[in-house]
Amino acid sequence: MLKSQEQLPDCYYPNQPILIHPNSPTPKHCIHLSNLDDQKFLRFSIKYLYLFKKSVNLETLKHALSNVLVGYYPLAGRLRSNADHDQKLEVDCNGEGAVFAEAFMDITAQDFLKLSSKPNRSWRKLLYRVEALSFLDIPPLVIQVTNLRCGGMIMCTAINHCLCDGIGTSQFLHAWAHITAKPDLDPPIQPIHCRHVLKSRSPPMATFRHPQFTLTSNNGHVDIMRLLQSQPLVPTSLTFTHSDILHLKRRCAPSLKCTTFETLASHTWRSWIRSLNLPPSLNIKLLFSMNIRKMLNPQIPQGYYGNGFVLACAETTVKDLVGANLRHGVKLVQQAKQDLNDEYVRSMVDLLEEKTLKTDLCASLVISQWAKLGLEDLDFGEGKPLHMGPLTSDVYCLFLPVVGDLDAVRVLVSVPESLVEKFEYYMTEFSSAEERNGDHRANGFHDEDPMEY
Repeated sequence: MLKSQEQLPDCYYPNQPILIHPNSPTPKHCIHLSNLDDQKFLRFSIKYLYLFKKSVNLETLKHALSNVLVGYYPLAGRLRSNADHDQKLEVDCNGEGAVFAEAFMDITAQDFLKLSSKPNRSWRKLLYRVEALSFLDIPPLVIQVTNLRCGGMIMCTAINHCLCDGIGTSQFLHAWAHITAKPDLDPPIQPIHCRHVLKSRSPPMATFRHPQFTLTSNNGHVDIMRLLQSQPLVPTSLTFTHSDILHLKRRCAPSLKCTTFETLASHTWRSWIRSLNLPPSLNIKLLFSMNIRKMLNPQIPQGYYGNGFVLACAETTVKDLVGANLRHGVKLVQQAKQDLNDEYVRSMVDLLEEKTLKTDLCASLVISQWAKLGLEDLDFGEGKPLHMGPLTSDVYCLFLPVVGDLDAVRVLVSVPESLVEKFEYYMTEFSSAEERNGDHRANGFHDEDPMEY
């Protein structure tokens, strides 16, 4: 029986991985990515891991995948640089296919479930590694299905972030699951491929200040991200129940109404900064993803699976964030959200015409919201997953769904080993026994903002 953080056994591959092609002809053309798609910040694959109690027939999965790739044919294509502008990316929709690997691992689903709270390096063997010279040479969609002893199944998917955001990947995976479980019914949402809805203006007009892309002018030029990545990082995982979140919200109520995301983002940012012991005058940022699909005029149509989000930016100094209460951080997050509107997003898209621009990560915590995308509801016909999460952990923070508990959120982020205990202390110190006996009424609280992505 495996224990938490124990290394997984090796995978056995009975066959060589294959390419799954769309099972009927698809358009042969190039799709030019939007400026939001081809940011250098997004040149990686989103890697999901699903654990199912019961396996699905591999041939059924492959056949359904070939069907769904007819609609999502760019995922069967290949990324390349634009012939006229090598800084810009496009998708050659050539139907070359998605990589599909099948494997076996000698553990049970319950064995894996016991260690599923924190990824470790051995999990990487659950996703077939494509040997490639560069990021562009890796197919946009790579899948490994690993059957387990006693009938369980682990499915790992790597989906190129330049083609899809979290909402888009969820839409694609649900379409695949729908066709697998109900082959006679079309998916409820049809994909929208055209990226012109996020085309820059002519001429481009950056009419707003965009601190997401501005190098922070810090005293001594402290690069927190480089400092963190120079050390061995350890994943930390903390689950916040509905009761925990209400306790945090009570620190802001009744004078300030706030969502779960606003509260938890502020609390995580503040705890992260407190654990790092940084100079009080240091300028710091919180970057977090915001869905802009309904923010633009006209709205981005339903079915658009490209990158329909921007990073909102809250900024302050270490002294002001740590010295104040949770309410102060929540207000900063709320202000960052309020700054976003149609004109602000258009300005950002125009600014991104400058391809040397980089997201400012040197003194930033980045939070990505996976908890409200429906990722944990995926059902290929044999039941919903026992576990859903990322394949790996990084310095970027993820808010993850908790299978079986819609009101809970799991916070996953990697920090230096020497800071784990300190960070977890700051994240959990609010939940004293005295507080847990307090009033849980939700005066001043309100529902989630649909734009929080």
